[in-house]
Amino acid sequence: MKFLSGLALGLMTTGAALAEDPAAFPGGCWPEAKVVEILAKTQEIRLAPDLSGLDDGEKAAVGSLLKAGAIFQGLYEEARHHQALKAGRDLIALDRRLGGPKRTKDLLDLYRLFQGPIATTLANAREPFLPVDPQVPGRNVYPIDATGDEVNAFIAAHPERRSTILAERSVVRRATRESLDRDLKALEDGALGVLHRGLKAELQALSRSPDPKAFYAVPYAVAYGADLRLAYEHMVDAAASIEPTDEDLAAYLRNRARDLLSNDYESGDASWVAGRFKKLNAQIGAYETYDDALFGVKAFSSFSLLLNDRAATDELRKKLGGLQQVEDALPYDHHKRVREDISVGIYDVVADFGQARGTNTATILPNDAAFSRKYGRTILLRRNVMEHPEIFAADLRIWRAATNDAFADDLAPAGNFQRTLWHEVGHYLGVDRDKQGRTLDAALQDQADALEEMKADLVSLFTLHRMAKDGAIDATLLRAVQAGGVRRTLQNVKPRKDQPYQTMQLAQFNYFLEKGLIAADPTTARLSIDYARYAEVVTDLLREVLAAQYEGDRAAAEAFFTRWGAWTPELHEKLAARIRDAQGARFRIVRYAALGE
Repeated sequence: MKFLSGLALGLMTTGAALAEDPAAFPGGCWPEAKVVEILAKTQEIRLAPDLSGLDDGEKAAVGSLLKAGAIFQGLYEEARHHQALKAGRDLIALDRRLGGPKRTKDLLDLYRLFQGPIATTLANAREPFLPVDPQVPGRNVYPIDATGDEVNAFIAAHPERRSTILAERSVVRRATRESLDRDLKALEDGALGVLHRGLKAELQALSRSPDPKAFYAVPYAVAYGADLRLAYEHMVDAAASIEPTDEDLAAYLRNRARDLLSNDYESGDASWVAGRFKKLNAQIGAYETYDDALFGVKAFSSFSLLLNDRAATDELRKKLGGLQQVEDALPYDHHKRVREDISVGIYDVVADFGQARGTNTATILPNDAAFSRKYGRTILLRRNVMEHPEIFAADLRIWRAATNDAFADDLAPAGNFQRTLWHEVGHYLGVDRDKQGRTLDAALQDQADALEEMKADLVSLFTLHRMAKDGAIDATLLRAVQAGGVRRTLQNVKPRKDQPYQTMQLAQFNYFLEKGLIAADPTTARLSIDYARYAEVVTDLLREVLAAQYEGDRAAAEAFFTRWGAWTPELHEKLAARIRDAQGARFRIVRYAALGE
């Protein structure tokens, strides 16, 4: 025993010594001081909803779904960087070898925070903090050495491949022998071979004369076949566990499991939107395209497991009606018919994975215009994020630092809830195809997300102003909504071009400034707000955004954001510095009790 204790102590001492030795860490790792600089500005949020009300079958389903979620987490990291998973494994191995010192634990926290080996610095730059290649716009869903011009030129010469290369759930490859052989091997799986029969013949034809200058695409079901098959098994297990108490959720899980193998989400989306689930819900799949900085069309994996507040959900659904009237009131000429019975729910997050992980407050899905027309959409309001006291406290600090004292008490959680709810409804309303009938992603490409998010912001503000005018909400709530709309536009650092949310927020800020809705003190940069101008300015900007979407002109959309995207040291940087000084944490790591964290 003495010998074993001495050996253990020796190993611990050796590990500690190695941890202090910079040579123990591979070249390319950030120095400790740079890591600590980020973590000092990082806040940990823990989400721990009460699952004691679940029965044994529901608890078993939760266990299976968390296993599926972990697979989606890996898929997300892999899609964002071609070396992410290996870098993560190597870091875990290094941590174990050194005995778990603070140095490696900090790097692991950084990996968790940024979901991969590329960090966002305090200056909003994207840099590797582990020994990996720099991030590229196409992430890992296009060839890492491909440029947008090269892909566009190939599509122009081969228009028949446009739809597959720009499909939202496909990985683009160079037509090398190695890639073709790998994908043909994946198609030897019985189910995939049947479900993607035509693809096998296409790849066999390409393999007869491989050409690294040519491009082709395979669906996620093929690119990530082994992982998605395992996720399928976990989801089918979850369906079997929960069927005795929730047949609708079981049906959705089975449909979505099959969708993952077919790469066609229609059956799952239809049963998801139309289902009336009881205690649990789950967002499963690849939907949002924000991570694609090359063309803005590729969806990235996400997975959310949610606990439903049935009573609050039922009450909210009673109040949410008259959507066709809202659609018809929007300031554009090409109104559409919308489904009045939109699915909406108030949830507590059990665990998020992939693109859903973080402090996202709400979601509306699916994004597919045809599916939305046929089945509607579902809104997921994440209450334990929206109402988290530490998150709102940070918002309030920012608000009070950025605005004059007269406006200090205007921001309130109730306003954020209403603004967020109607932001998500806003995605359901307005333009969803351009004048040529193209989807907005296809027409506007990398500009589509920023315009769509701005539209949703403005539809929310436009609608809530109309509701106040009609007496549906009172003046106090409207003021909180208005304050939240201005708070939404405030930036703590100059946005990058590949940040659609921040890009549209800055554009809104500048528009509000030029039109007199807000004004900045020339000395302090603190803002004053002319609430009397609010409805008119929002309506005018919404009209411009809807027109830009309908035109479907990518170059014009880019020019719009260039026009309204100015960042000046004397105003924007001065205001951003005030915000940075006041806000405290810049980043958040979310931990989940359901994952044992």
